[in-house]
Amino acid sequence: MFYLVFLSTMSQGIIKEEILRDDLKYYFMSPCEKYRARRQLPWKLGVQILKIVMITSQLILFGLNNQLVVAYKEENAMTFKNLFLKDYSGVDEEDYSVALYSQQAVYDSLFYVLDQYRQLGRLSVGPISYAEENGKLLPLVICKEYYKRGNVEPSDDAYDIDAQLEKVCMTHDPTNVSQWKAENVSFFNLEFYRLVDIKITFQLKGINLQTVRSHELPDCYVFFVTITFDNQCHSGKIKIFLDIDALSSACKNWTISGTAQKNTHYLLVFDGFVILVCLTSAVLCTRSIVLAVKLLQRFSRFFRENYNHKVCETDQKEFLNGWYVLVIVSDAMAIVGSILKMEIQAKSLTSYDVCSIFLGTSTLMVWVGVIRYLGYFQKYNVLILTMKTAFPKVIRFCCCAGMIYLGYTFCGWIVLGPYHEKFEGLSRVAESLFSLVNGDDMYTTFAQLKDKNSLVWLFSRVYLYSFISLFIYMVLSLFIALITDAYDTIKNYQKNGFPMTDLQRFLREQKDFPPSEEGSEMDAETGMGHPALCCCRRAPSNDDIILIS
Repeated sequence: MFYLVFLSTMSQGIIKEEILRDDLKYYFMSPCEKYRARRQLPWKLGVQILKIVMITSQLILFGLNNQLVVAYKEENAMTFKNLFLKDYSGVDEEDYSVALYSQQAVYDSLFYVLDQYRQLGRLSVGPISYAEENGKLLPLVICKEYYKRGNVEPSDDAYDIDAQLEKVCMTHDPTNVSQWKAENVSFFNLEFYRLVDIKITFQLKGINLQTVRSHELPDCYVFFVTITFDNQCHSGKIKIFLDIDALSSACKNWTISGTAQKNTHYLLVFDGFVILVCLTSAVLCTRSIVLAVKLLQRFSRFFRENYNHKVCETDQKEFLNGWYVLVIVSDAMAIVGSILKMEIQAKSLTSYDVCSIFLGTSTLMVWVGVIRYLGYFQKYNVLILTMKTAFPKVIRFCCCAGMIYLGYTFCGWIVLGPYHEKFEGLSRVAESLFSLVNGDDMYTTFAQLKDKNSLVWLFSRVYLYSFISLFIYMVLSLFIALITDAYDTIKNYQKNGFPMTDLQRFLREQKDFPPSEEGSEMDAETGMGHPALCCCRRAPSNDDIILIS
């Protein structure tokens, strides 16, 4: 009787082991292998292919529309600069548009803005007009900011300045110019040694008619224009800046014939279908993650109960599939981007930049996720395995090299910043050094340094030669060597076989598992008993099967 119970228990254990082995083999199969094994259609693969096509098409449609919007805003900015800035050359000088050096030039430019604003209806060739609110014209506002009190005598090396700033503003009505100028003569009596800046702000309205050609309803825009006369440096050079902030909205009264509205409805339906596909993809991937966690728990429990062995971290990571996480994140971003796109098409939102970030990032992740399916084929998964092997070493190497890079960045900014335009800001220094590492603009960087200070010129040569020699000939070469070493390791594994793990031994029905690290005193003394190292002592075996879940 006892013998029969023993045989029954043993047979149940064998059946349980075979079921677990079959489930594990099925989990690590490719979609095609799963179809051949159980005739189960690869729904997840089909959804991913459909999602790639739809999200890429959605991105292209949105990108074409976004290009029209960006072009409209940029061309209007250029239009306003040519209309309102006197002697504008058509090209900005550094970060400003026009520079003034005489008092008369300041007055001429200031009144030029006001005169051009008054004649806007007769000057502009585009559909631009004054902004109105409740039937009343929104006025132009002029504000000047200056020191509260001041007296400067450069010849006597003397000054008396009250650093507190005062701001005085007034409005300008273009319909009554002559009376307005007579009443505000004192406002334009400028004391330049006290003047900090003058700001002219006004609002204009326009309609982007070019979207009609792409069968979409035109948007109505409000342009918030700010013209700044900047005298903060008090260096004898007043810089003029013109900035616009465009806000789009649905036009209130419109009549249009054609297919513009129908096309918008089609796009909304298409975006809704994209959201549905992304939700389906996210649900399938979440389900796979849950099944993988349950399967890992079963495998760990079986090893602990039958072999008194703990599953090492390498085998655990085979169940925790990072590709599924990537797909879920991309689905979430695609859903958010699609919702924003629908709101933009419905004229409820104008967040083109935010929407483009979500759609662009989701498309990037979707295409990167395609590499997962190529990883099932040994000849196509070299990139994945090389990146996976080299990534930890590359991160540690970049942390060390980054410390040296930051040191050069701060040093270049503080020493060369006043003498070289590429070193004027920390971000520009970092970008210039990165260009040097890649071999760009080397001669230009050397030649553009102002040689007014011989000491700084000599320091710049030592600084640039040492940085280029260190990072191009040493750091960059070592960086490439790390990746090459990882590639050679993977090629050698593909030729001679990858190291066997407990999971692979179990799938191949091998019983010779290494002893548990908990029962080895020698391992405890040498430090080899750490769970993270339990897979590092296994001899490689001739095996061309790679576990990629």
